[in-house]
Amino acid sequence: MSHPPPPIVPAGAAIEAASFRLIEAQVGNHGDRDPGQWRVVQRLIHTSGDLSFQDLTRFHPQAVPAAVEALRRSAPLIVDVEMIRAGLTARRLVPLGLMVHQWNADPAVIAQAQAEGTTRAVQAMRHGWRSGLLTGGIVVIGNAPTALLEIIRLVREEGVRPALIIGVPVGFIAAAESKEALMTLADPPWIAIQGTKGGSTLAVAALHALMDLALEAPL
Repeated sequence: MSHPPPPIVPAGAAIEAASFRLIEAQVGNHGDRDPGQWRVVQRLIHTSGDLSFQDLTRFHPQAVPAAVEALRRSAPLIVDVEMIRAGLTARRLVPLGLMVHQWNADPAVIAQAQAEGTTRAVQAMRHGWRSGLLTGGIVVIGNAPTALLEIIRLVREEGVRPALIIGVPVGFIAAAESKEALMTLADPPWIAIQGTKGGSTLAVAALHALMDLALEAPL
């Protein structure tokens, strides 16, 4: 019995471009978003296969321009888990001169978390504050709601001002609540995903979209 030949699947960038065209067709009107915001949402949908991110993703009005400006001046990236660092591509990081910082495995952070009965994620954000990297940096939270809540506390109580906060922690304990708290901030700018959905892969996707925007104009 003969079988039809398998479909010819385009490779690499052609697959991505075809995927983006399908997303555009399925989402339909997204005129409520500016082009930069749509680029982020489109990549979140592409990464997750979930069209609901068109409705769940929220942006501070200055989030995209603030991100592009910060990336183009090689602002430090402070992330809550190693998975985010591992997911970021060198072809984007290197041209922008970006350094990624993550301290969950730092012995001093671990010891402080044990001494105070807090999470490593909380102490890692405090370490970033003491190191002077949070102000002017881009803070990316994809896993730990406690890290996002600590960043919000540092903004409110200590005057810390990152260039951008990407708050997309996933889960059922404090994830939705931490993102709702983030979305009450008038400053600094933020990007958030409402509800329990999120995760490190989506944090990477959002950053990649913003990095692509930063790379499109001459450096």
